[in-house]
Formats: sequence, structure tokens, C-alpha cells
Amino acid sequence: MLSVKITALYAGLSALLMLALAFRVVAFRRSNKVGLGSGGHHMGQVLVRAHANAVEYVPLALILMLIAEINGLSVVWLHCLGGALIVARALHAIGLVAGKGGYHFGRFTGTSLTWLVILVLAIIDILAIFTG
Repeated sequence: MLSVKITALYAGLSALLMLALAFRVVAFRRSNKVGLGSGGHHMGQVLVRAHANAVEYVPLALILMLIAEINGLSVVWLHCLGGALIVARALHAIGLVAGKGGYHFGRFTGTSLTWLVILVLAIIDILAIFTG
């Protein structure tokens, strides 16, 4: 039976992060009586984008991680990349909100680290065709 417990761990952690981000959007909308979007509130736009950005990047990273795990990537690599993904997404969300949508070290670092994780996993998955 195929086991993908490492990807499952990081998928679960990512889901918790995305639920926390979604909760912040819902809380904002309820407190400001906004049905959809941000109701023209800048901070609402920031919260919506913090959640949406995770929704845009996390699934791709997890698919790439799942493929790498199925192809036998080492546990150490999987944990390093999965851990980096979680840290990156948390940094991005914190930075986006703290910077109110402008430049913030956390936002920049989180984005850069997310892209690096995706790039490394993409290369690992492509190379698996030639080495496996």
C-alpha cells in the first residue's frame, strides 16, 4: 500500500493555515457587513489577498511534493521542503497584513521562499524521469 504521510502532514498544516486566513476574511466581512469582496476597505483587500495567495500557491507545491514523495524523494528533503513551504506561507501572510499590502520583509521572504520550494520540487520531479 502506498504511503504519503509526509505530504499528508504538510497538506494538513497548510489546510490549517488556510483556514486561519479564511477565518480572518470572514471575521472582517462580518464586522464590516460585507457580503463579497472587501467592500472597498483596503484592509479587507489585504486579508482577501493573503488568503487567496495561499490558495494559489499551496496546491501546486503540494502536488509537486506528493509526486516527489511517490517517486521516493528522501524523508529529509521532503521535510525540509515541506517545512520551508509552511514557514514561507506564514511569513507571506504575516508580512502582507503587517505591511498593509505594501512592502514588508515577511511578504518578500515568504514569496521568494515559496517560489524556491516550487522550483526545487519541479526540478526534482523533472529529473526523476531521467534517474528513475
